[in-house]
Amino acid sequence: MSKYDTYESPFCTRYASKEMQYVFSAQKKFSTFRKLWVALARAEMKLGLDITEEQVAELEANVDNIDFAVAEAREREVRHDVMAHVYAYGEACPKAKGIIHLGATSCYVGDNTDVIVMRDAMDIVHRKLVNVISNLADFADKYKAMPCLAYTHLQPAQLTTVGKRATLWMHELLMDLEELEHRMATLKLLGQKGTTGTQASFVELFGGDSEKVKQLEQMIADEMGFSACYPVSGQTYSRKVDYQVLAVLAGIAESCSKFSNDLRILASFKEIEEPFEKKQIGSSAMPYKRNPMRAERITALSRYVMIDSLNAAFTAGTQWFERTLDDSANKRIAVAEGFLAVDAILNIMLNVTGGLVVYEKVIRKRVMNELPFMATENIMMQAVKKGGDRQELHEQIRLHSIAAGKVVKEEGGENDLVDRIAADPMFMITKEEILATLKPESFTGRSAEQVDEFLSDFIKPVLDKNREVLGEKAELSV
Repeated sequence: MSKYDTYESPFCTRYASKEMQYVFSAQKKFSTFRKLWVALARAEMKLGLDITEEQVAELEANVDNIDFAVAEAREREVRHDVMAHVYAYGEACPKAKGIIHLGATSCYVGDNTDVIVMRDAMDIVHRKLVNVISNLADFADKYKAMPCLAYTHLQPAQLTTVGKRATLWMHELLMDLEELEHRMATLKLLGQKGTTGTQASFVELFGGDSEKVKQLEQMIADEMGFSACYPVSGQTYSRKVDYQVLAVLAGIAESCSKFSNDLRILASFKEIEEPFEKKQIGSSAMPYKRNPMRAERITALSRYVMIDSLNAAFTAGTQWFERTLDDSANKRIAVAEGFLAVDAILNIMLNVTGGLVVYEKVIRKRVMNELPFMATENIMMQAVKKGGDRQELHEQIRLHSIAAGKVVKEEGGENDLVDRIAADPMFMITKEEILATLKPESFTGRSAEQVDEFLSDFIKPVLDKNREVLGEKAELSV
């Protein structure tokens, strides 16, 4: 049977990076099991149990020497993945065989590994998210003063700038980054809590010495790179931890979906497009098309992640007392695929935000088509200064605007509002005077200043703090 005869996850074949795939690989998982067993044995030895330096060294030397065939054969016999890997580790470490997993329950390696894997996966997400923000910061700075139509209800409203709109995308991603950093900073190891969270087996091992049990847990946390373990638990760490992490991923997906949907609409307006490869085909039937397929993929994957967070929510809410096993099958899919999907989303975001194509003349033309409507307040004020009645002028402008809108919408003509007002003696204003007021840059408020302030006060400190990881690019497989 070839690989084409069995299902393969699109996350592995099309979307997620090899780097993120490795974090959720069997090699990473079971070598981490072994690192945890080494940490346990070393700490137990230092605290006086009958374990030798030679045994710990043997365990350490075989952390990556995993015979998966032996473990898989053993699991088919005993129906227990942890004990199968205890057996395989023992086969590789005959001197240490008798002290592997001493005092521990399965969740010592299973749950602690899950926490470590999530920590390492969050590191990747953090790095890529910072680089997406960096790309958008460059884009916002470049286009901070370029007027463009802003929309409320997806209808043209007052003007904004291309760069100011980019700060809206960045602001949401910055919120996600702050939440991600909070979860990274507060993530803790389970430690060695035992079958029901009471550490009873370790109390027995150390002859009732609770202080040594507490020291053991901190020593393991230190070796695995954590400041602390969760203070209390049942057999497992609280499944709310998984939910909190997936909620952060869902938040990133929400922000990226907002960006991608905006970009898809802008592409329809022919204002801004995602990068387009020289040989890329937009449509099998319509050769002229340049579909926003990368933005569409962001939208699709983001939807998956937002829904995926519910898996962890329901799992957390249905745990009984000190533990049940209805979490395992679900969480090993939901957590892994949540990270793989966000990794894929951020890869696409890196690619797209690093090469956005802006059509300045199209943007300007669309602004000028709508600007006469937006300038009517200024025109009215000029007429009032010349002696006109504000209320009468307001009504007259309303009538002219309706008529001009009818020409555009029903007749397919150009916006002739300026000509109508100039020809109306009530306004006492020439066409030249009106056109002199139609400068888009005068209608963008503090947009450019807001971009400068946001970049300086909020984005620059983040980029400075993460300067060593900046400059990342993403190669997409499809």
